[in-house]
Amino acid sequence: MASLHYGGEAIAYRVQHLPRPARKLTIKVQPDGQVLVLAPADASAEQIAVGVNKRARWIWEQLQPIRERLLHVRPRQYISGETHFYLGKRYPLKVSEDACAPQQVKLLRGMLCISLRQNRPEKVRELLFAWYKERAREQFRRRLDNLLAQTPWIKSPPPLRLLTMQTQWGSCSHSGTLTLNPHLVKAPPECIDYVLLHELCHLAEHNHSEAFWRLLGQVMPDWQPIKERLDGMVELYLNDVR
Repeated sequence: MASLHYGGEAIAYRVQHLPRPARKLTIKVQPDGQVLVLAPADASAEQIAVGVNKRARWIWEQLQPIRERLLHVRPRQYISGETHFYLGKRYPLKVSEDACAPQQVKLLRGMLCISLRQNRPEKVRELLFAWYKERAREQFRRRLDNLLAQTPWIKSPPPLRLLTMQTQWGSCSHSGTLTLNPHLVKAPPECIDYVLLHELCHLAEHNHSEAFWRLLGQVMPDWQPIKERLDGMVELYLNDVR
């Protein structure tokens, strides 16, 4: 990690070196407030620092609305009545302690009902996250299978794995494996489809070139407002991600 100074504060940023043919710095302010700098493979630390400092005011301005949103995000307590997201909808928790009942999570009558032997917030969190991962496997695979008809360059369903990430919804390896954040299952179905199609397009275009964005626009013409909707909720969906 490195940092720049602007407005009387130090702003940390992370550098990711890209293979050729990248020729310029690209700076991204992530929805969670992290600053990512994509740099050519041969760029020195000094060259990167110069480029970042030229954009210091722009970075600072991008961070302000994100920080204002974060002020309104309360830490999760995992108690009855607290609401949690699933497929874009809010569901209140109903936590029940029963020494004889099986420990489980069920979506019943518009509530996330959690039964456990000892009511401890950390255990509620553990059970709820396991439930999210199970739903994520089901939803992502089903939605991926449905989207393959829109992506003729994909000859067979790609491998799919889950990985909790603090700054990414998904990624695509050069071998063709799609990695998705299980917390994405909290988002509306169209947002899940956007992330899946984004990564499937990377199987044809491996960087964010004009050809990539053109291909994404062909398979999902309305991707921009959907992405903005997802970015606008990132603090809530990724609240308490560890």
